[in-house]
This record gives sequence, C-alpha cells and structure tokens, in this order.
Amino acid sequence: MTDESTGEGELLPRLRVIEHQPLDARAVAYVQLHDELRSRLEGGDVSGHRG
Repeated sequence: MTDESTGEGELLPRLRVIEHQPLDARAVAYVQLHDELRSRLEGGDVSGHRG
C-alpha cells in the first residue's frame, strides 16, 4: 500500500499542524478529524456489504 491509498500521506502532516495549535483549537480539530475518519471507515463498510 502506498501513502496515497492509506491516507497516511495526508494524515501525518495534518496531525503535526493540529499538535501545534492551542489546546482549545486542538480539541476541536481532533473532533473534526475523528468524525472524518469515522465517516470514511463507515462508508467503506457500507460499500463492502453491497458488493
């Protein structure tokens, strides 16, 4: 798997940016990231059941 297929190429730089933010902003950014990742994972499950 490549960084592009796993999303790792996007994730690590994004985490670095989040870590440099003030605590309040960091908490909001982690919630947004969590929601986005959960949505991607749940979307993957749905498409897997149909095929």
